[in-house]
Amino acid sequence: MAPTITAAITNSQDLLSLNHKIRKPLVEKLRRERINSSIEQLKSLLGPDFLKQQPDSNLEKADILEMTVCFLTQLQQQNQQHRKLINHFNKLQSSSDLNLGEADFSPLSSTVQTSSTKDKSPACSALWRPW
Repeated sequence: MAPTITAAITNSQDLLSLNHKIRKPLVEKLRRERINSSIEQLKSLLGPDFLKQQPDSNLEKADILEMTVCFLTQLQQQNQQHRKLINHFNKLQSSSDLNLGEADFSPLSSTVQTSSTKDKSPACSALWRPW
């Protein structure tokens, strides 16, 4: 019984090895197709500006990847600059809002005080009653 079990194990290992040998080239081919497709998409996204820089030359995959890295790096730097400007603007706006808020409320409070002192005059102190 033992030889049959070891023979079955050996056969199953051979099948796994054979299956791996058959699948490996297919998996590799699919992986390469995905990579090539993504690189072509990057090339089309880079647009005519980058293609004008090298009009007659055939761009290699490495060139497309390098250009993409440069473009994304520039975009990231611009994004950081925009974020800094927005934060600075928000700080200025909030500080000006605080200053305006204090300036706006001071005339209102004096107006409220004067109107409330007018209401305390003897002529207005009597309540009007409809009955």
